[in-house]
Amino acid sequence: MVRTLKIRAYETDGQVIVKSVINHPMETGRRKVKKTGKKIPPHFIKEVIVSRNRRIVMEAFWGKSISRNPFLSFQIPGRKGDTITISWLDNRGNTDSASAKVR
Repeated sequence: MVRTLKIRAYETDGQVIVKSVINHPMETGRRKVKKTGKKIPPHFIKEVIVSRNRRIVMEAFWGKSISRNPFLSFQIPGRKGDTITISWLDNRGNTDSASAKVR
């Protein structure tokens, strides 16, 4: 299985800084194939959930306007050794999740 998520998490002064890239095409449904003129069907992430030590700390509801391979960066309270997990769900029912230990 191809992993779609890369996560880095590190602690600075009681704050955990999380940086993540999600490998996803994020199609709006408005672009067309040049040769045929047919629209490319929509394919986008609609929900992202972030948890720290299995407790949800952030939920994001996305739409068609998010760019391809979105980069996500944020800060939350925490410490070294905590586990950060990011999960996503797209409009076609595909999902993925990955975890990283805070360094």
